[in-house]
Amino acid sequence: MKSFAIQEIAQKLGGKIIGNPDLIITGPEQLEQAKETQITFIGSKKYVKFWECSKASAAIVNEDLDLQPGEGRALIKVKSADLAMAELLEMYVMESPVFEVDIHPAAVIHATAKIGTGCKIGAGCYIGKDVVIGNNSILYPNVTVLDNTTIGIHTTIWPGTVIRERCVVGSYCILHPNVSIGGDGFGFRPSPDGRGLIKIPHIGNVVIGNAVEIGSNSCVDRGKFSSTFIGDGSKIDNLVQIGHNSKMGRCCVMAGSSGLAGSVTLGDGVMVGGGACITDHTNVGSGAVVGGMSGVITDVLPGKKVLGYPAIDARDALKQWALLRKLVKDAH
Repeated sequence: MKSFAIQEIAQKLGGKIIGNPDLIITGPEQLEQAKETQITFIGSKKYVKFWECSKASAAIVNEDLDLQPGEGRALIKVKSADLAMAELLEMYVMESPVFEVDIHPAAVIHATAKIGTGCKIGAGCYIGKDVVIGNNSILYPNVTVLDNTTIGIHTTIWPGTVIRERCVVGSYCILHPNVSIGGDGFGFRPSPDGRGLIKIPHIGNVVIGNAVEIGSNSCVDRGKFSSTFIGDGSKIDNLVQIGHNSKMGRCCVMAGSSGLAGSVTLGDGVMVGGGACITDHTNVGSGAVVGGMSGVITDVLPGKKVLGYPAIDARDALKQWALLRKLVKDAH
């Protein structure tokens, strides 16, 4: 485990030390679980009361909080403890799994594939015909990349991920374990005789921009005709479903177990809460927020926040819920 003097940490975060300046910090931890020599975070007034009982030697706290370090302990005052936490965690990042050889002999790589300099490819990987992988990208064991796919530079793909044929993955992306890119869209029609379903072919692909991160077991389906598209800088949590021909703008966020049906369009900076679903052919404007577990069945204007099932303006939803609680209380 790495260790840093608290003065090093304060300098890195641009914070001010209050209390003991001579501490050595072995790592970060949650407030209630921290032990001596560890540092924690207090970014809200409601957590101040737990500091006295915490065993942490130090805490990173918002500068507007009224808090004293206590004997032998220290505080680092910063503008935002949440942002400072991200910077601190970078200091304590552990080493990535080791590649003893850059290209493992148990990887299967087609003769026409073009592998950039500095790439690492683990055991059990399959790289298909005419695949192009940019410089310094890493494929951990058992990744499958099928024919005519392109992957940019400095992209990391974790084990079990499958990228199907003719897809495009940008640079500086991270695909976590068991991501599926470019599977067939969910398209079926009743057969004329009414005795079954006819599968609709999907001949498009998936295009993923730069600096996109996709969580474990998430799926992005290929387009029916053209591309399913994920914009630069978007972040997708675990267990997310993105349907065929959907278009996601720049820097969108989708939390776990949320989903887009086919042909959904998200503007830039849209945030979709956990478990929320957006029906097909729906447009969600830039900067809009979809609350967790909501069901969106109509277009959402830019900058709006919607809640509920079906989703409506968040303020109206909260008023409705308050009224329902009142009705139930009055009925008893």
